[in-house]
Amino acid sequence: MSIDDITLNFSPGSLTLLNAILAIVMFSIAIDLKPRDFRALARGPRPLITGLISQFLVLPVLTFALVWITEPRASIALGLILVAACPGGNISNFITHRAGGNAALSVSMTAFATVGAIFLTPLNIALWGSLYPPTRAILQETEIDPVQIAITVSLMLILPLVLGIQLNLRHPELTARLRKPLQYLSFGIFIAFIVLALAANWNFFLGYAGMVAGLVVIHNALALSGGYATATLAGLSPFNRRAVTIETGIQNSGLGLVLIFAFFNGLGGMAVVAAFWGIWHAISGIGLAAIMARSPAAREEALG
Repeated sequence: MSIDDITLNFSPGSLTLLNAILAIVMFSIAIDLKPRDFRALARGPRPLITGLISQFLVLPVLTFALVWITEPRASIALGLILVAACPGGNISNFITHRAGGNAALSVSMTAFATVGAIFLTPLNIALWGSLYPPTRAILQETEIDPVQIAITVSLMLILPLVLGIQLNLRHPELTARLRKPLQYLSFGIFIAFIVLALAANWNFFLGYAGMVAGLVVIHNALALSGGYATATLAGLSPFNRRAVTIETGIQNSGLGLVLIFAFFNGLGGMAVVAAFWGIWHAISGIGLAAIMARSPAAREEALG
């Protein structure tokens, strides 16, 4: 049976659990934010604008080029397009800090990208998916509603974001105590969830993971390279360039999984791509951070 014809075993209860996990993840990001962070970026918005262009324009273009050149199975291609359309992932903030980059910029990029995802995620899925004939056929068959995707993204990501910022404003001492444990907890339960979800479909995953592993690795490398190149062309400092690079290469694959199961009935190739992304981008990001941290340039700028 073709990977395009297989759907993963994923119960409604599991989907509800994943939604809750993502809400916790988003909340853990939001308690790092205050309104003044957004005002500071408004006074010097170039790094933020560069990051959002890299996230929502450069990465989808590079993804479409990869799909067009390699011509993977339709469901795999649409999985790559969907992951590229998602905002940055929560672990990007942790990894940026480890890399000696601007963690405040990373957190703000995640927040702004999450808000922008209400409109830009469904737009990018529809646009780039419709330009490649095999994925266009899937979109036509599923008849996804961009408004419903926007509502899903809003409830899952924006509400926890607002609540987290409010808690940080009103009870900063509490958020200071919660910040580190909540970040580690959210990352741990997300990885555990992916492992458990794969365990329920282990034979299928083993049978088809080889078809997507190479593409996901190349795709992630393109994302990181695209972020670095965009930040370099924009003339950003090493401190900010590291944040943009990592934010572009770390995608919210958990949101991707929710959209796949909610709107594409757990289509096999898409789900395997998102699940593999969820594992691989953590490995590549932490490895890149270890390399970047060896250079003192960004650390000196941060201290200065």
